[in-house]
Amino acid sequence: MTSVYDFFQKVKFSKLFELTSPAANRHKNANNNKKKMQSDDSTAQYLLGLAERVAESGQVLNVTEPAFVGEKTAVSIKSLLAMPIRNSSYQIIGVATIVNKNIGHPFDENDEQLFEAFTIFCGLGIHNTIMYSEVEKAMARQKVTIEVLSYHSTASNREVEKLMERTVPLPDELNLYSLSFDDFSLQEDEMILAAVSMFVELGLVKKFMIERDTLYRFLITVKRNYRDVPYHNWKHAFNVAQVMFAILMGCEMKGTFNDVEVLGMFVGCLCHDLDHRGTNNAYQQKAGSALVLLYGTTNTMEQHHFNHAVMILSSETLNIFRNLSAECYSNVMQVLKHSILATDLSSYFQNRTKFFNLVERKEYSWGLESDRELLRGMLMTASDLAASCKPWPVQEQVASLVATEFLSQGDKERD
Repeated sequence: MTSVYDFFQKVKFSKLFELTSPAANRHKNANNNKKKMQSDDSTAQYLLGLAERVAESGQVLNVTEPAFVGEKTAVSIKSLLAMPIRNSSYQIIGVATIVNKNIGHPFDENDEQLFEAFTIFCGLGIHNTIMYSEVEKAMARQKVTIEVLSYHSTASNREVEKLMERTVPLPDELNLYSLSFDDFSLQEDEMILAAVSMFVELGLVKKFMIERDTLYRFLITVKRNYRDVPYHNWKHAFNVAQVMFAILMGCEMKGTFNDVEVLGMFVGCLCHDLDHRGTNNAYQQKAGSALVLLYGTTNTMEQHHFNHAVMILSSETLNIFRNLSAECYSNVMQVLKHSILATDLSSYFQNRTKFFNLVERKEYSWGLESDRELLRGMLMTASDLAASCKPWPVQEQVASLVATEFLSQGDKERD
């Protein structure tokens, strides 16, 4: 039996297994003497109760037939020996129980000594299994980190100085207020300047005292941390941020959110696909990639994108949030995480009905954090998929790039 043991010494068993003696199971296949017991089985329920007593007391339980008189169990219990299973820190992590000694006698002191050795072995086995899982996860984290570091690098001082020498255009000069903005109208470095322009126009540079060289270095580094894949690259990230800017400014949505939320969403747009490999979550799961082992099967890539953003922001020379107060910093990181995770379409489909019902019934209140969070998630998805609403020449090019990326994933799956 394995258990979860909390600080209040209250036991909750998660698994209960039965291993029957081959001698008592001669008529059955020897390979079938191990099974997972059903929690609604009367014997299982009784054994669970005894196991809980052992786990809570930490004492050995050795009882014989008279103790079981009146107990209604599916299996007749003549004798029982139960001992706690402990880990290397002497914490109880489970209980092992043996029932009905073959020769019909009670369990004696010699049995207790042998069984104690068995429980020590069980504790070591469970501990080693947990340790192996942690090592495996650490190796996956190391593999991902090494891969990321080998592929990406931060902006050089020369790159920053060169861009800072150029004039930052006004948003209307580049048509940035428009939802029909041409996604292919700017070169990569021009997108950096356009992003700076949007930061300034949103009031984020002044409000959060973002230093000019830090902002440039951050944006150049973010650009360099996008891979050279057909669609989910720096251009896509910039275009998503531009749509968010147009919604906030052109659709008069900026007043709905506080400055921290605007900062978190806008940075979230720029960082929402960092280190994208041109493959989706389903592919990561099928391939059993290190990312799945590291982040699990829920929001796999989105968690990686967020953690990659955190890695960039953890550098002092790249941290555009470094002048924020501790509380403000914590809040903007929460908004940033929510914004990036919201770009997983599975999150959108979980929330869309709730959002539509709020809007249709006019039951929303943007003064409530929960309602604003729901709206932020919807806006992230709208910005992420906005290319499908652009003029046909833009849509056509985007569709071609998306198809190319999907076909490339298909080739990898086939191989």
